[in-house]
Amino acid sequence: MPAAAPAVAEAAPAQPYVALPDTQTLRVHDPAGRDYPIWVALPAGYAEHPQKRYPVLYVTDALYSFPLVRSVRNLVGQQGQNIEDFILVGLPPQEGLTSKQSRSRDYTPSNPARIPADYYSSDVTYGGALHYRDFLARQVLPLVDARYRTDAARRTFAGHSYGALFGAYVLTTQPDLFSTYILSSPSLWFDQGLLPRLQDAAVIPARPTRVLLSVGGYETIKPGPRYSTGNDMLRQAADFTTQLQRRGRNLQVDNVVIDGEDHLTVYPRVITRALLDVLPGEGPYTGG
Repeated sequence: MPAAAPAVAEAAPAQPYVALPDTQTLRVHDPAGRDYPIWVALPAGYAEHPQKRYPVLYVTDALYSFPLVRSVRNLVGQQGQNIEDFILVGLPPQEGLTSKQSRSRDYTPSNPARIPADYYSSDVTYGGALHYRDFLARQVLPLVDARYRTDAARRTFAGHSYGALFGAYVLTTQPDLFSTYILSSPSLWFDQGLLPRLQDAAVIPARPTRVLLSVGGYETIKPGPRYSTGNDMLRQAADFTTQLQRRGRNLQVDNVVIDGEDHLTVYPRVITRALLDVLPGEGPYTGG
């Protein structure tokens, strides 16, 4: 007699979202008529230490970076032993726009000539970095500081590609918004190298500011599928580092090339190494 077919478990209806523990969503209105979600991930022990204030890390491109950085903080950080506990703030796209539409506008400092054409898109708007910087400075940062126990003197910015281009723009024009900038593979080529050309008129930070600039070893022009085909971002990052170091006072700048990584793979290693560096834990370090 054939064996009876195994019973198939009935699953409950799928939910439209997954809730992450210790994570909240805010909605911030931009006076220009835009609305943005803002994601906040609190350290696991936040409620247990009502007198403690925490450094804050703001990450662009939050659809990708927020769950990644939250996991790095929680796993590698080991509740403050390896990485100091911090409040994580994610900056997702504007409501109603795709990530491409929102980031292309909000993270770029100008409306470029779109040469070469294959580095730009015809269906997006560019050049909104000034407005987005002011939106963060006037609406988002004060809201987070008022709602949570932040250490406003210890704000860190982290971005990759266009997100890091935006970070470089803030560093150039209003550097004291953050005390540390983690810039992963910044798109310094944008608009024929506009950001590097702005450095002669850059604002000098009023307080000590750290800049950690990183690129992958493959982000240069060589034969092979993982190498860049048009922009030598490795050289651009090195040249930009020299420019920043010449600004001297109050800027500590480090440039790290991470071998074995390309533009798509480098960010997880960048953010892990950077957090261990800029927010070291109470120790002793444990590798698990």
